[in-house]
Amino acid sequence: MKKFLLFFLPGLVIGIGLMWGGNRAIESTSTDKYCNSCHIHPQAEISWKKSVHYETQSGYHTHCVECHLPPKGEGYLPEKARTGLRDLWSHWFRDSASFNWEAKSKLEQAIGHVYESTCLKCHPNLFPAKLTKDGMDAHLYYDQQAKKGVEVPCISCHLNAGHYDPNYIHARNTGFGQITVSGDIFTEPTPVLSFTNYTEQIPGSAVKFNMLAIPGGTFKMGSGDAEKFRQEDEGPIKEVHVDQFFMGEIEVSWDEYMTFFAQTSRGGKTASDQTAAAQEVDVIVGATPPYGQPDQGWGKGKRPAISMSHHAAEVYCQWLSKVTGKTYRLPSEAEWEYAARGGKETPYFFDGDPKQYMKKKLFSSKRDTTLINRYVVYQENSQAKTQEPSFVLPNPFGLKNMLGNVAEFCADWYAPDTYSKYGQGTVTNPKGPASGSEHVVRGGSFKSPADQVRSASRGQTQTDTWLRTDPQSPKSIWWYSDCFYVGFRVVCEFDENTGNSD
Repeated sequence: MKKFLLFFLPGLVIGIGLMWGGNRAIESTSTDKYCNSCHIHPQAEISWKKSVHYETQSGYHTHCVECHLPPKGEGYLPEKARTGLRDLWSHWFRDSASFNWEAKSKLEQAIGHVYESTCLKCHPNLFPAKLTKDGMDAHLYYDQQAKKGVEVPCISCHLNAGHYDPNYIHARNTGFGQITVSGDIFTEPTPVLSFTNYTEQIPGSAVKFNMLAIPGGTFKMGSGDAEKFRQEDEGPIKEVHVDQFFMGEIEVSWDEYMTFFAQTSRGGKTASDQTAAAQEVDVIVGATPPYGQPDQGWGKGKRPAISMSHHAAEVYCQWLSKVTGKTYRLPSEAEWEYAARGGKETPYFFDGDPKQYMKKKLFSSKRDTTLINRYVVYQENSQAKTQEPSFVLPNPFGLKNMLGNVAEFCADWYAPDTYSKYGQGTVTNPKGPASGSEHVVRGGSFKSPADQVRSASRGQTQTDTWLRTDPQSPKSIWWYSDCFYVGFRVVCEFDENTGNSD
């Protein structure tokens, strides 16, 4: 008995001490002060103290770990250990001045650091008495999706709750249709009498944009097995001929799209108005006002217009054709790749392959990304947002941002085996599959790594995913609620409407 007590009591004391000490360590490393000792950027603390989570109606301050760790008993300790080690590593071995804190506060990154279970633990009642009608609709949609097993994270709509952003807008943005472009108002579009570059003027506005004459030609479309990072839907390589066409020097800008919105918007009509409008003669009904900020707060002007649907882009082209008398449309996938390549058969229209531009592993040799940074707005130089056209140099055809900034809609339906269906020999002006469920998206974006901004890289619209947090029924046909990295570029045909009498 004595021997048992001799070993048991010290072990018990040590065990209790370890438990007490461990608990104290967990508590001391979970304080807001301790969190801020590693997260030394003032933006997080200041924005937190201005948020509704800090100045709650009850006076309770929501603490860092209450949002950025799961509830206790639901993986709290493992996640605390993982994030703690990551943060300590960053604090000791990385320069905090190099972090893009603005980008880290955006939804795409923030969503990985907030736990749905934590939100629901503090807010179990989704339908409190003072909830607004819009809030009621949104929470009802959230509840319906959850029952279907579809996750719609709370932070998708409540990004501003934990860290206040004065520029964040959630709900209908009534000021969206304001146009700030000044200058002489154009009364006529630009006449085009020959196949040369021209500057289009949008009648009834002060907005103009450059269209470049792209000569027709034959090229090899797609990528071969030897191209690094290629995907199966990029082949087999096909010899393709495209006729001459005009193409926008830059992606359709907010200045241009806002002119369309202002001239065609009907003050918040719903999607069903599209059917009613079809009965009206020679009338183009434009987009309804969006929810939130389609420009993500990055600014409008010459930046590429984003967040609109493929349908909206097609209606824009219809409207532009009507007001200018020309034939504007979205490019075919073949036209897009031909223009993007600029006569080159390499992964990019400039030297280098994606492997040398991709992020290297720890302790590997330093990369030289000087060349790609001159021509492409992509993950590593974009600062996690779109940039104006002046940010990059043009390709051999004079086109800017073909490979980056925002991905671009094409007119074609998407299919992974499109090229194999074209048959043998040279195919002329291919238009893709006759039908489909999603459309082709080409080019990378500001969030794409180097391998996804290759000339041959293909993508597709993801309608359901890009409308996941849209609570409207039916969902908007004009705006994507969850996609802000796709825009579009226009093509104009050289036909009888542009002076070609052949």
